[in-house]
Amino acid sequence: MFGNIYRNKKVFVTGHTGFKGSWLTLWLSQLGAEVIGYALPSPTDPNHFALLDLDIASVIGDVRDAEKLKKVFAEYKPEIVFHLAAQAIVRRSYDDPCETLSTNVMGTVNVFETARQSRSVRAIVNVTSDKCYANREWVWGYRENDPLGGYDPYSASKGCAELVTNCWRDSFFNLKEYGRTHGTLLASARAGNVIGGGDWAVDRLIPDIMRAASKNKKVEIRNPEATRPWQHVLEPLSGYLLLGQKMLEGRKEFADAWNFGPDNSVQVTVGEIAEQVKRVWPVSDFDFHKPDGQPHEAGKLHLDCAKARSMLNWSPVWDGKTAVEHTVQWYRAFHETEAIQSLDDIRRYIDDAKEKHCSWVES
Repeated sequence: MFGNIYRNKKVFVTGHTGFKGSWLTLWLSQLGAEVIGYALPSPTDPNHFALLDLDIASVIGDVRDAEKLKKVFAEYKPEIVFHLAAQAIVRRSYDDPCETLSTNVMGTVNVFETARQSRSVRAIVNVTSDKCYANREWVWGYRENDPLGGYDPYSASKGCAELVTNCWRDSFFNLKEYGRTHGTLLASARAGNVIGGGDWAVDRLIPDIMRAASKNKKVEIRNPEATRPWQHVLEPLSGYLLLGQKMLEGRKEFADAWNFGPDNSVQVTVGEIAEQVKRVWPVSDFDFHKPDGQPHEAGKLHLDCAKARSMLNWSPVWDGKTAVEHTVQWYRAFHETEAIQSLDDIRRYIDDAKEKHCSWVES
């Protein structure tokens, strides 16, 4: 897979103790990479990374700590960086906007600057969010060249992180100078709402339902009509890994911004996802209720992923129904038997990708 590019490579993952970062770390380990994780301790108990018990170099640190970052880079000399560390909850960004902006913007600056001063780093994949776009509540998907923006502090921080990415790519990792004055390629990846086992963060739809189900409680769902680009966590991760492969191969045309999302022909609401969850695990219970005085949240949000499909030859493997089924089955198995099905999910995902002849499996 991925041209076997990650075997024995030193791969630096920020945010490896988080939900998406832990899944990426697991997959990279299976690909034979030498993974170095850098993150704050997971804020949840249980947490996916601890349950996986991976044999990697795990450094507890804050991306806002530039000096510590430099020391870790100097010690491990990574060849590629996947930057996922972030304050990732929209509603929390209203409670502490300073933390959100300092982590998501200045943390990104610190990672880029540390990589720039390192002679070992050849590629950087900066993971931001679909919420980096100026949301007009359009019915069509946002393209990579649509205006950046952000109503809430979280979205604004991700829009700023994209501007920082553009700045560093133009000023320090300039494509015209690649191979002459520097040897690093920088890309950004924008994905929608990801689901999958092992996420216990608050204020996320399926984790909230699963947490309540495990305690035989009912959860209130506040925005059932909102639509999001729901996808299993492995979908964008395959895109990030494919993007990293291209840049490690020196393909500078891929040092750009990329959307990774599901097929936009099917738009699924929060309420419909909740009903799908209940069908897979009937003990799930919820009410639809939108309390007064809630902070603003986007209603419609979709990505146009034509660029990734045509240029990267990337496409989704699982549809939304399959993603929900695997996600809920993961939590159900964990609740009933304490089983960890993450590696099994990766293997199933790869098998299904082979049947669809996905480029990253056959490359």
